[in-house]
Amino acid sequence: MRVLKFDSGERFDDPNAYWGDPSYVLEPGDPGYQEPPAATLPPPSQPKPKNKMPKSDYLKSRDTDFATQLSTFKLNLGSYAALLGISTAQTAALAADSDYFAYTLACQDIILNQSKQWTAWKDLIRMGGTPPASGSPAASQLPEPVPAVAPGIEVRFRALVKQIKAHPAYNEAIGSALGIEGPASAAPDLTTLKPKISLELTGGQVLVRWGWQGQSAFLDMVEICVDRADGRGFSPLAFDTTPDYLDTTPLPPTLAKWTYKVIYRVGDQRVGQWSDEVTLTVGS
Repeated sequence: MRVLKFDSGERFDDPNAYWGDPSYVLEPGDPGYQEPPAATLPPPSQPKPKNKMPKSDYLKSRDTDFATQLSTFKLNLGSYAALLGISTAQTAALAADSDYFAYTLACQDIILNQSKQWTAWKDLIRMGGTPPASGSPAASQLPEPVPAVAPGIEVRFRALVKQIKAHPAYNEAIGSALGIEGPASAAPDLTTLKPKISLELTGGQVLVRWGWQGQSAFLDMVEICVDRADGRGFSPLAFDTTPDYLDTTPLPPTLAKWTYKVIYRVGDQRVGQWSDEVTLTVGS
C-alpha cells in the first residue's frame, strides 16, 4: 500500500483509497485490492446537423470566367458596400484589379492570335506555298492601357470575399448577386465509400494513415478497429475526426501482428464499407 498525501491525485470514489489518519491506497498485490474497470471506448459525439448542401469553391478557375466574376463583383459591390462595411478604398482597389485583369487578358488573347498568324506566315515563308492576298500579318492594336496593379489579384479578391462573408449582414442572396456563392456539391453515394488506410511504425507507436477521399463535407469521422492477435478479434480503438490517428498502445514485448480496419461514420451511423484490413508486425 501507499500513504496518500493531499496532492496525490487519487479520486474520492477510488475503491482502493481509504481516507483517514493515515490515508492510504491499496496497490496491486495488496489484500482487498480491486482491479479498475476496463476502459471503454466513448461514444461518438453527435455532429451538428448539416442543414445545407456543401458547396464547391466559389472562385472561377478559368481566366475568362475569373475576369467575368471580377466584373460582376465590381458592378454589384456598390449596392452592398455600406451594409457589409466595405470602404471606398477597398471598392476602388477591387475595381482597379478587375479592370487591369480584363486588360491583361485582352492583350494576351490578341498577342496569342497574332502569334498563330506569324507562325503560319513563318512556315509559309520557309516551306513555300501561296501567300494570302493581305500579305504578312499586320501589327495588332492593343486595347487602351489601364492603370497597372500589383501582382496578387486573386489573393486580394479572396481576402475581400472572406471579409464580406464574415460580416453578420451577409447572406446567400447577397453572395449570389456578387457572384461569390459556389455551386452546391452533389452528395456521393455513401453506400459505396470505402476508406483507404496504411500503417507506419513511428516513435514506437503505430500511425494509422487515412483520408476523406475528397468527401469531408459529407462525413463526420472514422471508426477505427484493431485486432492485436490476442484471441479477441477486432475491437474498437477510436473515433477520429482528423487524419491521421496515432495508436498510443504500448508495443508488445514479443513480435505480434496488429491488424487495423476503418469505416466512415455520419453521426452515430456507419456508412459505406470497411476498409481493407492492413497488418503491421510490431514488438521486438
